[in-house]
Amino acid sequence: MEMHQIRYFLAICETLNFTRAAERCNVTQPALTRAIQKLEEEVGGPLFRRERIATHLTHLGQLVRPHLEQILADSQAAMSTARSFLSVDNASLRLGAMCTIGPIRFVGFLAYLRQLQPKLLITLSEAVPDELIRQLIGEEVDVAIAALPGGFPDRFRATPLYRERYVVAFPPGHRFENRQVVRVADMTGESYLSRLNCEYYDYLGQLCRERQVELRNAYGSEQEDWIQTMVLAGMGISFLPEFLPVIPGIHTRPIADPEVIREVVLLTVAGRPFTPALASFHEAVRRYRWPTPPGSPSDPQNRLEQA
Repeated sequence: MEMHQIRYFLAICETLNFTRAAERCNVTQPALTRAIQKLEEEVGGPLFRRERIATHLTHLGQLVRPHLEQILADSQAAMSTARSFLSVDNASLRLGAMCTIGPIRFVGFLAYLRQLQPKLLITLSEAVPDELIRQLIGEEVDVAIAALPGGFPDRFRATPLYRERYVVAFPPGHRFENRQVVRVADMTGESYLSRLNCEYYDYLGQLCRERQVELRNAYGSEQEDWIQTMVLAGMGISFLPEFLPVIPGIHTRPIADPEVIREVVLLTVAGRPFTPALASFHEAVRRYRWPTPPGSPSDPQNRLEQA
């Protein structure tokens, strides 16, 4: 049974006339008649009773009509779904973001993407790196924004977005206030407020141990606003990515000796075909010029001076 046979059958059901049905289907009447005859052979009996004045459905035709109508409707729905999938218009993209990624840098790109693809619907969710990786593999998200000190396994394709320094956050009046940068060795003896979801948590801890820097662990929390409120209250210092929003009043300085920089990437599963929505998103990432704050590791003037 072929789809054109079903269309011809349903056209005759509506017109009750082979000639008008052929005109509606834009085929010759003999071609339509042969297709109906073949369909009748396949179902095992006559579907129509042709009389001098009109054509009528047989009992068999009445029986199979709703089933063939459903087949045609399902086929049309499948074609519509496929066309929507292959078009960026009204397509959806599931974007996973590491919970330590500040929106300050990324929201400009999303506004740029909206100008290019106004009908692309993006759903944003947050998670820690291990959970993002699991969601990518399980196709729960299409793409992720992430960073890890040692990079990602070869199973993933990482497209660089931007780089940002880690800074130390401290309250007003702190001894770091008059410094341009803060060396890791200068932090010994400070009370430390741990951001438990920080993907550089272990890396920064190892950095301090290698330099025999002893920090007094005061509090730990997964909530960025709690940690920052504690910093502002003078309860300790904390390490933050420089583009993470901070509560007004908190002071920050870049970490030095060594400088700590993370590279934020767009993460996809290597070898997995891009949907049109993901291809459009990825192309927009490639074309977008990320704003660079003066003095940051991505600042062209800073790179020129270092050269």
